[in-house]
Amino acid sequence: MHFDRVTHDPAVMGGKPCIRGLRVTAGMILGVATGESRERILEAYPYLEAEDIDAALAYAAWRLEEREEPPVVA
Repeated sequence: MHFDRVTHDPAVMGGKPCIRGLRVTAGMILGVATGESRERILEAYPYLEAEDIDAALAYAAWRLEEREEPPVVA
């Protein structure tokens, strides 16, 4: 899956997934998004766009879906 707004650069935030090469990680947006409205997030971080929030959420959902779990042994 390809995410245009989510970038990985070892020189930026240690290679964590960031939004558009900014020093804003997808994880940071998810943390802030918990309990905050989209409008409040964009107000607090004026350099972000609504599409950035959508991209962070989509990226997180994709990563969780791709996570492999060890088999359960009964």
